[in-house]
Amino acid sequence: MNFALETILGEVRIRSVWIFIGFSLTWFTCYWFSEELIFLLAKPFLTLPLDSYFVCTQLTEAFSTYVTTSSIACFYFVFPFMSYQIWCFLIPSCYGGRRTKYNQFFYLSGFCFFLFLFLTFSWVVPNVWHFLYFVGTTSTDLLMIKLQPKIFDYTMLTVRILFISSICSQVPVIVICLLELKGISVKTFTENRRFFMVFSLFTAAFFTPPDIWCQIVACLPIYLVIELTIFVALIVRVRKEQQLLSGQVGQDEEESSAS
Repeated sequence: MNFALETILGEVRIRSVWIFIGFSLTWFTCYWFSEELIFLLAKPFLTLPLDSYFVCTQLTEAFSTYVTTSSIACFYFVFPFMSYQIWCFLIPSCYGGRRTKYNQFFYLSGFCFFLFLFLTFSWVVPNVWHFLYFVGTTSTDLLMIKLQPKIFDYTMLTVRILFISSICSQVPVIVICLLELKGISVKTFTENRRFFMVFSLFTAAFFTPPDIWCQIVACLPIYLVIELTIFVALIVRVRKEQQLLSGQVGQDEEESSAS
């Protein structure tokens, strides 16, 4: 018992050291290239017309933006490595079919994470800023409004959008994992839709500014992803039941013909 506990603690220590080393090296690298990272986040806004640029209103705002951007980028870069270390720690205790199933969940999680991140960064963020820019910029004889966003606020709002996308990417994986491991049935999901709506609202309220429209826009994708996953899971369950029923019918026919 003591030997097994020491082995587990030693493995935890090794994985923790690797994660710490990877996080430290990645953070310093991200901070070294923080200006390039901010440029990537600001590129959708800088491509807009009418001499778009950012402003700073505090002495420490630029430094805070560099540090915050480096930390968030470090998390995104280290997340696959950290997931791999956790996988290396947990997978030896699994056998046979369970190990194969966990590997499928792991690959599905990584695929959804990078797919949602790519779609959000390449399509959602540019369209959001394009819409907000032309809504917030007005030039008439009576009124002139020119948008000059603060670099820190812009970066934080862009990061919130990316975080919401990351959460949406893992919702299907969690739902499929619970269904496959028989932790929750499809019937339970369908009967408790209101709790998923509350979960979507709380998640949107946590990651978006205190504005009702922003929270609604952030809540809808999360809830739609949950509903789509439940719908697909329901289709898969019906197909499995039909296959089992057809197999049972075929077996009964073979037994009757043999008799």
